[in-house]
Amino acid sequence: MIVVCGEALIDLFISEEGPTGPVIKAAIGGSPLNLAIGLVRLETPAAFFGGVSVDYFGTLLSDAMQKEGLDISLLKRSARPTPLVLVSPDAQGHPGYTFYAQESAVQDLGFADVAGQLPPSVSAIAVGSYAVAVEPVGMALVSLVEREAHRAVIALDCNLRPAMVGSLHSWRQRIERVARCAAIIKLSDEDFASGWGEGAQLDDLAAFWLDLGVKLVIVTRGARGATAWHRAGRVTVPSLPVPVVDTVGAGDSFQAALLSRLRQNGLLNSPALSTLDRTSIVDAIRYANLAAGMTCGRRGADLPRRAEIDKLLRERQE
Repeated sequence: MIVVCGEALIDLFISEEGPTGPVIKAAIGGSPLNLAIGLVRLETPAAFFGGVSVDYFGTLLSDAMQKEGLDISLLKRSARPTPLVLVSPDAQGHPGYTFYAQESAVQDLGFADVAGQLPPSVSAIAVGSYAVAVEPVGMALVSLVEREAHRAVIALDCNLRPAMVGSLHSWRQRIERVARCAAIIKLSDEDFASGWGEGAQLDDLAAFWLDLGVKLVIVTRGARGATAWHRAGRVTVPSLPVPVVDTVGAGDSFQAALLSRLRQNGLLNSPALSTLDRTSIVDAIRYANLAAGMTCGRRGADLPRRAEIDKLLRERQE
């Protein structure tokens, strides 16, 4: 089982104008929750670990998790409110985010909540997004991955939200601390540009992380596919052209499919990740690109199921 840690929230989408003005539609969201749902849709057992409110929106979230088949035994129910995010895609489908998340249920998780032992069935822990950078939940999750890294694969999705993390210098320090425990790190080219700025080189950052002990570093580049760094070398895998409705949840879909594909092939463990060959890396990224492309063709974070991706793979082989 993979435990996904972080935020669950409500996305508010502004759609076309109605008779009295813009229409706002609510949907469950949060990058970690999207990832967790993506995993179970790809038939990878997953649990969600984070603070979820007891308010109306929090109940929607917990009900949706159960409906999708997520293990919610690690949830912490909180009296604090559910965080809200206003999502407003531009003409190209790239989303802009406005967060209403101060003192929310996400932050209502601390060291005491990570003190207990995780179930023996946990083989991987996925962390990332803004929950890693805000307190006290951020340091609690760091404590968790530092304690569990000896027995579980740690997968980090940087997923930078500049408006939420405060000082970028402090955020980079937090990312480095998690990187020292991580086996897999994913970030987008936008994360890199925003987080490390002009003058930084992706090759240098990837080499630094590999020297820390990270096994696989992947940068997603939208329509240009994704590039991976590993001891086996650097490889770029192009994505298939797809009609884009919006890109909400595409990165989460990529991460879910990447982890699921590695698990399907018996590679989601530290020894196997250390000895990956180029063929295995290309296979995992191609699978992840397909999943992300399918999500881009849908409105919102509607991540695909395994049968859908398998069908597309069969069609490409015929």
